[in-house]
Amino acid sequence: MPDTSKDREVSETFSKQYELVLADVMLAMEQEACGSNYGGTSWTTRAEADRMVQLLDLAPNDRLLDIGSGAGWPGLYLARTGGCDVALTDLPFSGLQIAARRAIADQLAGVCWTAAADGARLPFRDASFHAISHADVLCCLADRPAVLNACRRAIRPGGRMVFSVISIAPGLSGAAYQTALANGPPYIETDVPYTVMLEQADWQVADCFDITKDFVETVRRAVHAQEAHTKQLFELLGKVETTARMTRMKDRLAAREAGLHIRELYVATPAS
Repeated sequence: MPDTSKDREVSETFSKQYELVLADVMLAMEQEACGSNYGGTSWTTRAEADRMVQLLDLAPNDRLLDIGSGAGWPGLYLARTGGCDVALTDLPFSGLQIAARRAIADQLAGVCWTAAADGARLPFRDASFHAISHADVLCCLADRPAVLNACRRAIRPGGRMVFSVISIAPGLSGAAYQTALANGPPYIETDVPYTVMLEQADWQVADCFDITKDFVETVRRAVHAQEAHTKQLFELLGKVETTARMTRMKDRLAAREAGLHIRELYVATPAS
């Protein structure tokens, strides 16, 4: 699928984020909101990452593929906790550079590989991985069916894929729908439910958990963290950018408290 101006805009946004994620104030806010300090850009909390390890049923010598890995959260944590090997993939490469350094610091260098790759064009042989994970990635990508098809080719028989995704709450229309759209991830809008999307890519939904309540609490903690660190953010970003960021986050929290977004955790296995 050819790049679009929106795709490039999303890539540039993440590139700019990775220039800042390791600043002391950004790590402090991540710790307060999610309980992690990797420079993460998803809403995955430490408790959720622990749950993903259990759902993926990771074991030593397993190979985990993490899509949209960014700076390594939660992919590196899943590998370290599950005791398995991990391949991290993402675009742009700037996030993976941070992840590679973190892998060395966490003594995972020998079991961690990075690949600058689009989730729809994975550079791996078929059936290479025992498990696949991605955290709030599909709602940031345009060609989700291609990503799910690529993951299906990469998984081994009997393997598992666990992922989180943010969606517009069903039944919205008019102003509520537009508010949900404006305050969601870049590609939150979809005409096809994820259950159907998975089935069309030859996945079987083994389980699906509604984690919206925890998601709203995490966003609420993120807002409180910004307010607690306003002075440090002014120093890092300047007053104008800090104010804009805080306004965006409060708008997103308001949308989520109003029930305009849902967040789900899927467990899927190969259907055939």
